[in-house]
Amino acid sequence: MLLLSPPPWTDYELIDSGIFEKLERFGKYILIRPEPQAIWDKNLSEKEWEALSHAKFSKDRNHPEKGQWHLKPLMPEQWHINYPLGNRQLTFRLGLTAFKHVGIFPEQSVNWDYIYFTVNRLKEEQAIRPRVLNLFAYTGGASLAACAAGADVVHVDSVKAVITWARHNMEASKLDGIRWIVEDAMKFVLREVRRGTIYDGIILDPPAYGRGPAGEKWLLEDHILQLSDACRKLLDPSHGYFVYNLYSMGFSSLVLENLVDSIFKTSNSCESGELYIPDRGGRKLPLGIFSRFSMK
Repeated sequence: MLLLSPPPWTDYELIDSGIFEKLERFGKYILIRPEPQAIWDKNLSEKEWEALSHAKFSKDRNHPEKGQWHLKPLMPEQWHINYPLGNRQLTFRLGLTAFKHVGIFPEQSVNWDYIYFTVNRLKEEQAIRPRVLNLFAYTGGASLAACAAGADVVHVDSVKAVITWARHNMEASKLDGIRWIVEDAMKFVLREVRRGTIYDGIILDPPAYGRGPAGEKWLLEDHILQLSDACRKLLDPSHGYFVYNLYSMGFSSLVLENLVDSIFKTSNSCESGELYIPDRGGRKLPLGIFSRFSMK
């Protein structure tokens, strides 16, 4: 099992964590957000957190999935940050949403690097322009990484506003050509299986729970096996690569490793583990589990 964290990144830093919160810097602005896994004590004092921060998210007791931001003067509701990738630079628009998210998951940058270099390797070894499918693609970090490396990318998310956000990120990053699909990921994948479509890379990043385009409820445990098996049928068996992310606190990396091995028969070619980001005090904040491999 691997423990992976992003390399130092100019536009992002986890400053401190503890008492179910995290203090993060995104570009020039420092935010306080809830973090259920940060059960330890804070390294900095509450006064230091308050003095450093530009905005804080508070949960709504009547709507546990939502909340509101409390902004200090001059704190914008939207701004941009950059991420260096190979000889390119990705640009992301950040925004303060009612769900505490800001439009980016910094820990995923280790997978953006993996995707970027894997696509480049496939181009050289297979002499192809790889086709990459990104499911539950959100604001498109993984899609941008694949596109920047020269892949044909299909980006699938059920929320139209998120697709619009991802398109803005593509344009801000001076990229183009991503195919946008506003649809339930399961329905799209099953239709692609019936069509006999094959992809050279698949990124699967399902939420623990959520809502589809028609308001239908999504629970990870109800769909994960069928969805994973359908993705197997779409992945090129000779050289395809797969990146799997999960955020459910109920699943360990061993659970995901066993699932991936049982479906894809990856044997020893798969690397699995946890993604984390260290704060200035040295605490490793876990931020999801991953599994990734190449069929070669």
